Amino acid sequence: MGQVDLFPIYLSFKVALLSTVFSLIPGLLAAYLLSRSEGKATDVADALLTLPIVLPPTVLGYYLLVILGRQSVFGRFLEQQFGVTIVFTQTGAVIAAMCVSLPFFIQSARTAFASIDESLLHAARLLGRTEWNIFFSVMIPLSWRGLTSGVMLAFARALGDFGATLMVAGSIPGKTETMSIAIYNCLMNGDERTAGLLVAIMTFLSLAVLYGMKRMEKKMGRGGSRHAPHKHKKNISGI
Repeated sequence: MGQVDLFPIYLSFKVALLSTVFSLIPGLLAAYLLSRSEGKATDVADALLTLPIVLPPTVLGYYLLVILGRQSVFGRFLEQQFGVTIVFTQTGAVIAAMCVSLPFFIQSARTAFASIDESLLHAARLLGRTEWNIFFSVMIPLSWRGLTSGVMLAFARALGDFGATLMVAGSIPGKTETMSIAIYNCLMNGDERTAGLLVAIMTFLSLAVLYGMKRMEKKMGRGGSRHAPHKHKKNISGI
């Protein structure tokens, strides 16, 4: 009783790190399109990408099971063609964590992109820069504080996920048991000491992330663009 198994801590960091890394490219692309576009299609896309924030994690986990489960079309295809099973694996845990954390990164990145002075982007276009060149050489450097905050928030959300991860990856000791799941299992087994220690670790990490984000916000307030001029947006429905 009370002996701490380090595997859930290791797995939680591994899952959070991988899910955050895999969220970068789709998250940056989605944030860019949402920040530079408007219209009904943009509103629908924004709502769909934000939905995981308000959905109960178990509901999101259910959707993932329907899509990725062994009885689903996609799940059977992966197993028959490649011998790959996602449910009850660490891969499933990464996918679940990515789905719950990606919207947080998108919202943070979108806000950072939208705050960029439009005149800087216009000047880059006058110099002959392409839109993708402007994105990588102008927008990302100017938004790095907001992007960093988004990465930290997504990492923290992935680190603490319980419902979606439990639904997709299960609770297999030594294989898919993350910190949040380990806390639940410890309480169910009456091991309050270990549960308390894991809770303290999770709380410390969450506070560290929030503190880092607040520091970033203060730096952005002092040195970032505080007032963004009117932006000329295009309709995403034509993409």
